[in-house]
Amino acid sequence: MEKPPSIGDEKAKKRAKEQNAMLQKKQEEDKARLENFRVKMQKQIHTFITDGAQQKHKLEPMDKVYRAIVHEVADVAGLTSFSFGQEEEDRYVMLWKKEFAPSDEELLAYRRGEEWDPEKAKELAKQKEFDSQTESNPLKRKASEAAPTFDYKEKYKHLIGEEAAKDAAKQTTANKSYGFVPSENKRDSRTIEQVLADSRAKKQKKSDDGSAGPTDIQDSPPSLNLASENV
Repeated sequence: MEKPPSIGDEKAKKRAKEQNAMLQKKQEEDKARLENFRVKMQKQIHTFITDGAQQKHKLEPMDKVYRAIVHEVADVAGLTSFSFGQEEEDRYVMLWKKEFAPSDEELLAYRRGEEWDPEKAKELAKQKEFDSQTESNPLKRKASEAAPTFDYKEKYKHLIGEEAAKDAAKQTTANKSYGFVPSENKRDSRTIEQVLADSRAKKQKKSDDGSAGPTDIQDSPPSLNLASENV
């Protein structure tokens, strides 16, 4: 025969029953709160989709359970969604329309905590392409390495002024009064036959005048600078 329940057992059962009721009430409240959040996100995402001027939409930071609801609603609506930021600090969800899905570079920028700048990204892409071409072409690599990293005119403007080098250079000419003669005038333009003929004529004239010796009438090549002639 069982003993009748004691007063302590009755209190324990009553306390357990109250705790279960409180837990169930809290679960129902949490469920209702999540459902309200889902409805709120559905309206917010619908507004984003119908706005033709928006390509992406950034939501405020939220807990993991709420982010899961956002990703679920976004997937049903046909959107692309990613989470960024530090967990338990500032992690948030970013939404994109399918036709404006983010590139790998854009996602990487958000993961680094940076704002996405399309113009800056284009410049970086051009620089990467140039670097890759330079690495594959030794001539371009040498030219880029030899290129100065600064403008010397700007650095030494206080010494050379605004105009320098070729722009400031002046063409100078030789003063004829100091005896400068062009090299063209120093070159003998006569042929070998003319030089020999002139030499014979001079020697013949000396012989006729009686001022030349017996050895002077022999034909001998003159001592002239004929290095410019092709013999």
